[in-house]
Amino acid sequence: MVELKIIRIGNSLGVRLPREVLSRMHLADGDKLILTEAPEGGYRLSPYDPEFERQLEIAEQGIREYRNTLRELAK
Repeated sequence: MVELKIIRIGNSLGVRLPREVLSRMHLADGDKLILTEAPEGGYRLSPYDPEFERQLEIAEQGIREYRNTLRELAK
């Protein structure tokens, strides 16, 4: 477990990631991260993956298109 501290960065707030975390996540200056809500509560921080984003957009489109069908199946 790594403890992070919220710091002021200009007019914003942020966190500074330790070098060992950046190394283990294969991140460098300027890379993007995604913050997602975890099913068990809390949040998960992951490296940005454009393929995952594309798949998520396709899934959201399917959910919108078949909303009524999915609602019926959930009963």
